[in-house]
Amino acid sequence: MNRQIIASGSPFESSVGFSRAVRVGNAVFVSATASIGADGATVGGGDAAAQARRCIEVIRTALDEAGASLSDVVRTRIMLTRMEDWKQVAKVHGEVFGSIRPASTVVQVSRFIDPDWLVEIEADAVIGSGAIS
Repeated sequence: MNRQIIASGSPFESSVGFSRAVRVGNAVFVSATASIGADGATVGGGDAAAQARRCIEVIRTALDEAGASLSDVVRTRIMLTRMEDWKQVAKVHGEVFGSIRPASTVVQVSRFIDPDWLVEIEADAVIGSGAIS
């Protein structure tokens, strides 16, 4: 099977040795995604819902580049630094994935690389799975 690497332009990709996403066959795996804007700055400082929206935008872009879409997502992982933010983030997740209904996990972590990040989201997709009902 061919392996397609999707880069986002993050300076960490080459120094850490990771990809924004990797596609193998019809499976796409999107790395933990923080709320980073095109300028490299945190989007939505202090607002977990705004950060979750930005995370999902970054995930959508990576999936598009891999030939997938949000409707192909079969699993998400939501990591929060403050568990009290779960309802705000869950609402955003539900707005996007409410009809897709991927398997999902929410966990609290002690912190991220940047202390301004409140949430990171990972996603796994299977291309063509969006047609299943």
